[in-house]
Amino acid sequence: MKIVVAPNAYKGCLSASDAARAMAAGVARVCPDAEVLAVPVADGGDGLVDVAIEALSGELRCVTVTGPLFERRDAPFCYVDGERFAAIEMALASGLALVPADRKDPTQTTTLGTGELIAAALDLDVVRIGVGIGGSATTDGGIGMATALGVRFLDADGSELRPVGGELLRLRRIDISQLDRRIHDVRIEAVCDVDNPLCGPNGAAHVYGPQKGATPEQVKLLDAGLANLADVIQRDLGIDVLDLPGAGAAGGLGAGLHAFLGAELKRGVDVVLDLVGLEAKLAGADLVLTGEGQIDFQTAYGKAPAGVGAAAQRRGIPCVAIAGSIGENIGTLAEVGIVAVFSLCSRPMTLDTAMSDAAPLLEASTEQAVRLFLAAERRSASP
Repeated sequence: MKIVVAPNAYKGCLSASDAARAMAAGVARVCPDAEVLAVPVADGGDGLVDVAIEALSGELRCVTVTGPLFERRDAPFCYVDGERFAAIEMALASGLALVPADRKDPTQTTTLGTGELIAAALDLDVVRIGVGIGGSATTDGGIGMATALGVRFLDADGSELRPVGGELLRLRRIDISQLDRRIHDVRIEAVCDVDNPLCGPNGAAHVYGPQKGATPEQVKLLDAGLANLADVIQRDLGIDVLDLPGAGAAGGLGAGLHAFLGAELKRGVDVVLDLVGLEAKLAGADLVLTGEGQIDFQTAYGKAPAGVGAAAQRRGIPCVAIAGSIGENIGTLAEVGIVAVFSLCSRPMTLDTAMSDAAPLLEASTEQAVRLFLAAERRSASP
């Protein structure tokens, strides 16, 4: 028997690789002789660096960058020498998890550190960079990232703006004459798991600003600032980002990467599943197991487990998901190849307990899922 385990990260407690190891251990409890192929995945949020290291035998590099509150901090990225490829997670340099709860304010946070990570990758002579743009603390439209690479954002007096979201309304001119020239020789992919536009009721500020600490008044300020940024980009660079799907990802970093660095905005799960070669690895599999921290009706819209389920469905392989938390309306997941969803919680427990014991709980739930699959297989094989 061949079983493929392809989980996403369980945010806050297990990396995708850790989750894959726990699942593999659960399979081994039931089928010690089975071939278990671990294929950790991601969808543009947490885990891109981890997955690239696992899938491509990359090496972890660490550089000191500017954090979201302009503090100095170390941030890792993945470098794959043979592929001349770098995988970057903006959350590791400019992420919400790096900001204390009492200092959340997306009018005052910056993506400078993300640009500094890109510069560090350029120093290694890469030809391709994947930038995971989930989990941001910022709504600066990517002006911090671009500032780190030489772009200048000027006010009415010709002075450079502080690269934060709260300054976007003061933007009057963009000068790209000093942009790092190495950008032109590199293919950059913005790997995102949402397709929000830049502005408006479904845009970066309105949808994600509150969870980053924005008050209702700040949401309006940030939305107006992003609209102004789009207008100046259109006028000075001739690029329309206003309605670009994914432009609103990571507080408008999607728009900034596209406008200033020529990045392609790509659905994260598609990039990652291609990166790890999932389709080929499914050949001959009897069962696929996937999962992540929260599974609900939104999972079907570009999340990693849905991508895994769809790939399994194309090959006629059943796919089962195991989640930390199961939300509403999961019946639609059958349409994307996930035939059943299990919880890793074996009994009523607090969130803290579920997170601290996630690995053994996931191992035990995987064991039960495989036992059920084997029972169904034996039943169907009976005359």
